[in-house]
Order: sequence, then C-alpha cells, then structure tokens
Amino acid sequence: MFGLYIHVPFCATRCGYCDFNTYTPTEVETSHEAYLRALEAELSLAKTQPAETVFIGGGTPSLLGAEGLGRIMGMVREHVGLAPGAEVTTESNPESTSPAYFEGLLEAGFTRVSLGMQSASTPVLRVLDRMHTPGRAVAAATEARAAGFTHVNLDMIYGTPTETDDDVRATLDAVLSTGVDHVSAYSLIVEDGTAMARKVRRGELPAPSEDVYADRYEIISRSLDEAGFGWYEVSNWAREGGQCRHNLIYWRGGQWWGAGPGAHSFIGDTRFYNVKRPERYSQLLSDGQLPVADQETLTPEQRHFEAIMLGLRLKEGVPRDWIGQRARGVVDKHARAGLLTVGERVAVTDEGRLLADGIITDILAAE
Repeated sequence: MFGLYIHVPFCATRCGYCDFNTYTPTEVETSHEAYLRALEAELSLAKTQPAETVFIGGGTPSLLGAEGLGRIMGMVREHVGLAPGAEVTTESNPESTSPAYFEGLLEAGFTRVSLGMQSASTPVLRVLDRMHTPGRAVAAATEARAAGFTHVNLDMIYGTPTETDDDVRATLDAVLSTGVDHVSAYSLIVEDGTAMARKVRRGELPAPSEDVYADRYEIISRSLDEAGFGWYEVSNWAREGGQCRHNLIYWRGGQWWGAGPGAHSFIGDTRFYNVKRPERYSQLLSDGQLPVADQETLTPEQRHFEAIMLGLRLKEGVPRDWIGQRARGVVDKHARAGLLTVGERVAVTDEGRLLADGIITDILAAE
C-alpha cells in the first residue's frame, strides 16, 4: 500500500510533554497561507502514485479550519490522486472544532477523524499543559459522529505524574460514551528538552513508573476488550472495520510520502526527511527545490530488522520464516513463557504485549 502523510506544523500553544516539530505563533514567521502555498509546491513536485491513505497530522491541523483542510485535499486530488476507497484522516484538537467544522470535513472528502483527548481529568490535563477541557473532547467526538463520520479515534495518554487509576477509568468511561470505533492509548514518554522533562529533573514532578504503566495498560485493555474493541497493535484498539489503514502502512513496511516541514518519507529503499523550519521549507520550494534535509538508503539487513521490530507490535505478528535460525531459540523461550505464539506466524500474546519491546530486542539481538 502507498500512503501520503501531510504535516501541519502549527499549534496554538505548546504542550509540556511534546517534542514534535511544531511551532506556536511566537515561534514562527510563516503564515498559514504561505505554508499552504509551499505545501502545494511540494505536492506538485512529488513523484508518487495515487494515495490509498492520506493522514494529515501535526501540530494542530484543525487550526486551518475545514476550509484550509479542504484546500489541502484539493491539492492532493490534483497533484497526487486518490485511489478508489481511500482512507482520509485528519487529526484535530477538540478546542478548534465545531459541528460546522466536521460537516465541512465530510464535504471535503475526509473519511476519518482523530481527536486528542489524552485524559478526562482536569488536573491531569493541567500537568500535560493541555488547553482543552475534559468535556470538549467528548463533545467533539459526538459532533463528528453526528456529522456522519463512521470512523472516529480518541487518543489517550496514561502514566502522567499525579494521575490515578480512577482518572484512567473515568477517561475510559468518557471515551466509551461517545461511540467511537478506535482508541489509541500511549504511555507518557518524558522527552529530553521538553518542559515536562525539566520539571521532572528539578523534582517538581515525579518520574513516570514502569509498574504504573503496566497497571494502567491492563486497566485500559480490559475495559476496551469488554466494550467490544480488539487490539490490533500494542497501543491501538478498534471495533470491527475501524483499524487505521494509514498507520498499518507504517507497521507493515509499506511506502509513503511525507509532505510538510520535518515530514519523513519512505520510497523504494530510501528514507528521507524534510527540513524542519517552516521558513526554510517555504524558501526551498519557492526556488523550485524539494525541501529534503537528508536521506539514507536502507540495507536489506536494516529493512529486515525494521520489519520484525514493527511487525511484532501487531497482533498478526510476522511470518515465522522472517525469524533467522539464530533467533529461533529466543523465540521458543518466550513461547514457553506464554509471551509468543508460534505457528506459520510469530506473534505476541495478550500477556506478551506488556513486554513487547523487550521481546523484540531479544530477538533482534540474537539475529
């Protein structure tokens, strides 16, 4: 499969845990209009096939409004093309959405919306420096479904310092009340260079705990399983037919073009990424150049390692013959411990999900 990722680098404010390539109004000179012109120039230069999936992420794409996002879809149709039945997703911040916004997205051809909820707890959102109120994420998901979206995702973050088990349960209750068909739940990662990392280093916040992560993950997984969701990737659950096809391209080793400042692409055996600063991105494109900052061609060994690393996070796992003879003993050891199933495919069990990263590391080290 082939996908198109488009990065929108704008945010109204910076969340304390975020290290994405995003910019608040005081941090960047490039206007939304200048960004859209540069994006169209990049798409016109991109050598791609029609996209089977499109994912607009960020940043906060909803700051462009339904009109701006619809304009992007016009560019995609003109310069890239859409395959029949393409999945078209945009991320949105609940605070910059409305019923009219979702109706506009549907008219523009979007088929899926992903909303950043993170938590239903006001104190937890405050620790994360999130600006939206807990109820707004629930309302936004309800509005998206009322507008006609069948596929709606809510993002959760668990393991935030000061968060309790009851906070997680309340968030799950709120998520399930909306009728969405997809939930992503990610453990908080304190990234170097972020405001949260500085607070942890100064002792103003406790560092996240691996034991707490495990307990919270089990609460989330159990609640979603009971509600009719099935996990298909370690951090992602969906109702039948609700899996994110775009993200499956990444996990299954597919091909994609990443457009926008800092976006990464993988075409053929080559990975490349764009310059990060929006001003430089726009300048290069105004000069008729693709804004590529660097690239590398992956060796067969690198591709093999990545295929195992990503594929073993999926419930479907990887074909058994992908695992080299030297790693078979490691696989058998984890299978005896109930952490892997081994047949025509090798896959983590429900119990193995909590230890997936370590299992993958063991297998790749043996390879």
